[in-house]
Amino acid sequence: MVGAGVLGLPYAMSQLGWGPGITVMVLSFIITLYTLWQMVEMHESVQGKRFDRYHELGQHAFGEKLGLWIVVPQQLMVQIGTCIVYMITGGKSMQKIYDSLSLGKPTKTTYFIIGFASIHLGLSQFPSLNSIAGISLVAAVMSLSYSTIACGASLHKGVQPAVQYGPRASTTTGNVFNFFSALGDVAFAFAGHNVVLEIQASIPSTPEKPSKKPMWKGVILAYIVVALCYFPVAFIGYWVFGNTVQDNILLSLEKPKWLIVIANAFVLIHVIGSYQVYAMPAFDAIEAGLVKQMKFKPSYFLRAVTRMLIVAFTMLIGIVFPFFGGLLSFFGGFAFAPTTYFIPCIMWLILNKPKRFSLSWFVNWFCIILGVLLMVLAPIGALRNIILQAKGFKFFS
Repeated sequence: MVGAGVLGLPYAMSQLGWGPGITVMVLSFIITLYTLWQMVEMHESVQGKRFDRYHELGQHAFGEKLGLWIVVPQQLMVQIGTCIVYMITGGKSMQKIYDSLSLGKPTKTTYFIIGFASIHLGLSQFPSLNSIAGISLVAAVMSLSYSTIACGASLHKGVQPAVQYGPRASTTTGNVFNFFSALGDVAFAFAGHNVVLEIQASIPSTPEKPSKKPMWKGVILAYIVVALCYFPVAFIGYWVFGNTVQDNILLSLEKPKWLIVIANAFVLIHVIGSYQVYAMPAFDAIEAGLVKQMKFKPSYFLRAVTRMLIVAFTMLIGIVFPFFGGLLSFFGGFAFAPTTYFIPCIMWLILNKPKRFSLSWFVNWFCIILGVLLMVLAPIGALRNIILQAKGFKFFS
């Protein structure tokens, strides 16, 4: 759950302001915990059958063909989009370490992104999520570590002189678009639903001991950790730097140098593991499509080439558009909002059929309306920010 999106939360707070920012953070926490509970419950909603993939549950709710068309494109956007963001994050963390240690003359971000991608050309050949469990565990520990450092270093730095908590933009239009963009940042941070069924599928299940019980315990533990990481990082980072905080809180922290190097090393190790967590289901879906739909013969060669091409694609997009904040917000709204905020609610209404105007009915429709607004508004703000950043950006620099 705790991903690189946490590093963008202070920036999102600076675009939202104290009141709206706290409201959006708390609402997102509650809504995503609720929809995650729905996913866990629906995993075995049919006796004797497990929906081990998001698209399988979608097919059960929407129909065989429509379910695939609704869920699979969204899933792939989430998975590939996250991999692109993590490609940029990993490359920039490597660059920050290089520059902080003064290992040589400053060099292009492009080279560091290529270096990060080269790691995944090898890791991508592991067959499944279970085979990278150790990497995932290390990644989880790293995410907690750099979140702690972000909070601790910010507190040590103290509130900056002449700090301001007013709007970032000088115009009303700019502030409105920034508000939309910030919603996408928050959505990206809270989205872990895309692989929850794949994770639950790895847990043994019997009628006496269904998988939803240990899975829900895991979700509660995950969200306790989310609360301990997300809220302090978001609020302390904004409190210390105000509306001058950068889109990655670690970039606003320059001293002590050794601690910032360690924090960026933790980020680097984390995104190495997290990239694979999101990439593996994408590999699986694309390979299955090639074999089932296009009649390719399943082989190690097909797996190797397909996965290398996907890694190369995410690397290329990361090199051309290395805008961490803008892409975070765009994918958070356009891709993560549907799979996290409202598709689980729609499936719940279809499969469980709560009584009209009951509490469950109202709650689900509330989440659906908010989720659709988020999906529409966040990418608009994000695209505007990307365009503004691109105006003064030298590509492949």
